[in-house]
Amino acid sequence: MEERFNVEFLEESVNFLESLEEKAREKIIYNIYKARVTQDNELFKKLSDDIWEFRTLFNKTHYRLFAFWDKTDKVEKLVVSTHGIIKKTKKTPSKEIKKAVQVKEMYFKLKSGSNEK
Repeated sequence: MEERFNVEFLEESVNFLESLEEKAREKIIYNIYKARVTQDNELFKKLSDDIWEFRTLFNKTHYRLFAFWDKTDKVEKLVVSTHGIIKKTKKTPSKEIKKAVQVKEMYFKLKSGSNEK
């Protein structure tokens, strides 16, 4: 199957994944792979104009990894994962979406600064 995009994990999302039990982490990684090759809102869902979430339900626990698109490289479509949470309420906490927006803004600020000479 052809992959629709690549995923880059920022440090906080890596730390979140490493903090989980192995089977939960494996299920999340599997679902991210599956989201890359299929279009399924149960796995990868748009939350706001520019923030998305990878969604996993494992052992009655809802895991979320927040992400945004980086389309600055025309060759490759990249999704950047900012951080993750174990979701405890029905609605996604707005503070987590705001955090993802802040990380996205800092990411692009640093990226544009690194291209300047």
